[in-house]
Amino acid sequence: MNQVAFTQMKDGTAEEYRFLERLEEQFNAGLVDRLMQALQNLEHGLSGYQVSRLEHSLQTAARAEADGGDDDLVVGALLHDLGDELAPCNHSQLAASIIRPYVSAEVTWIVHHHGLFQKVYYAHHFGEDPNERERYRDHPWYQKCVDFCERYDQAAFDPGYPTPPLGHFEPVLRRVFSRRPFDPEVVGEEPAGGFDSRG
Repeated sequence: MNQVAFTQMKDGTAEEYRFLERLEEQFNAGLVDRLMQALQNLEHGLSGYQVSRLEHSLQTAARAEADGGDDDLVVGALLHDLGDELAPCNHSQLAASIIRPYVSAEVTWIVHHHGLFQKVYYAHHFGEDPNERERYRDHPWYQKCVDFCERYDQAAFDPGYPTPPLGHFEPVLRRVFSRRPFDPEVVGEEPAGGFDSRG
């Protein structure tokens, strides 16, 4: 079989779905390569900063790694802005969706909310509320997201910081994305009410 015969999913046979599952498994084996290519594409993304979006991502991950962050946090830091090109108004949520099946719910929550939490540094320049993140003050991961933004993300625009190349992070990407998706031992308890819940 080279392709299925059905034109509507409800008409597919067990044999066709087993065939598609094999193809999906083969395709998913290349996920890390596609993620690395997507990161590489950030080299030519949004300009105006002293570093490229790729360098910013690498530097954010390097800072998390130097601070003793575990694999989940380093991968979250590396991929936190991956949505900049395709979802500029909700890039945080896009990045969180990519990592969600493979990392702890805590790291997913941090990445999901980092864009909002970062507004504390600049929103006042646009007449917006810089303290919008306060609505999550009672959330158990609130301070972790504050720390992520302060220590890693907002500080990672420094052209003088010793930033490793993308290849440095390939092993941690391969470790994390080789996990069984949505493994409860890894993901743990997701927030009651979803990732936008306040507590």
